[in-house]
Amino acid sequence: MAAGTTTKERLERLINAKKQLEAQISRNGQILTANDNVGMSGPLVDAEGFPRNDIDVYQVRLARQTIICLQNDHKELMNQIQALLNQYHSEIATTDPELVNRASALDLDDDRSPGGANIADLAPARAIVVVNLVSPDSPAERAGLCVGDAILRFGSINSDNFKGDLAQIGELVRNMQSQNVQLKVKRAEQQLDLILVPKTWSGRGLLGCNIVLPPEAMEH
Repeated sequence: MAAGTTTKERLERLINAKKQLEAQISRNGQILTANDNVGMSGPLVDAEGFPRNDIDVYQVRLARQTIICLQNDHKELMNQIQALLNQYHSEIATTDPELVNRASALDLDDDRSPGGANIADLAPARAIVVVNLVSPDSPAERAGLCVGDAILRFGSINSDNFKGDLAQIGELVRNMQSQNVQLKVKRAEQQLDLILVPKTWSGRGLLGCNIVLPPEAMEH
């Protein structure tokens, strides 16, 4: 590491590297789309068991393998960003909220590129926690959270870097007090983007809601 490199600069480099990885995933996703939108699991043989002649089977296999490798790299990069983000929070607290918000959001809109693949489409997001209580007039209620909402992304935390420990979310909430935290929420068949601002209010805690691990996570 170069002498004098700040945590902020390292964090920005990692976020840029994340964008580049997602662009590569998108390019390979376009290959799958061009081949009859075969995706990551569509059949490569016909009804008689022969290789399909309406797609480039070799190209599809290569693109799928490349995407799998890139997604593994993406997961590791997200873990690095999460660790560095926590370090950055502890160093600067709220003195640079613009970068903290940018890093916490992790540029959610960049996961989709025009005409390209979406990482969420290639590897569907899993819920990390579920909301089972929302107090009236709380920060959670003002953000639009409802009982039964499945949270897919909580700031910089998602299914790739969540360790199954609610304390990980608690730490992020404390570090982001009075700042915007972007949420990706699944409600029935809809996916919603919400903004939650953790802060003190008339009730307990900074959110005014209760979250639990999803049932499938507690089975393991």
